[in-house]
Amino acid sequence: MHPTFKTMPASELTDHLTDPNLLLLDCRKAKDYQAGHIDGAMNSHDRLVESLIRKGDKSRKIIIYCYHGHSSEHLAELFSGFGFSNVYSVEGGYEAWSRCTAV
Repeated sequence: MHPTFKTMPASELTDHLTDPNLLLLDCRKAKDYQAGHIDGAMNSHDRLVESLIRKGDKSRKIIIYCYHGHSSEHLAELFSGFGFSNVYSVEGGYEAWSRCTAV
């Protein structure tokens, strides 16, 4: 069985943000993360990813987003490959989430 991750529509992301056990990862470049990110998100630099893979709770829900939803799929696949069972990539990424939450 090939490890897999799930995808999540950007419109559903807000429903998960109140989960205290959620690990929300922003895999965009640091300068873009600093310019604006979803509250509670951590920028997924290499050291953080390595630490999570070595020491992280493999059953914890991890939601990953990027610009448009492509890079986050690669990172979600990486986590899944290391045995994480509750990993999501946000479809459409930060851009889609921003459109969903615009007032």
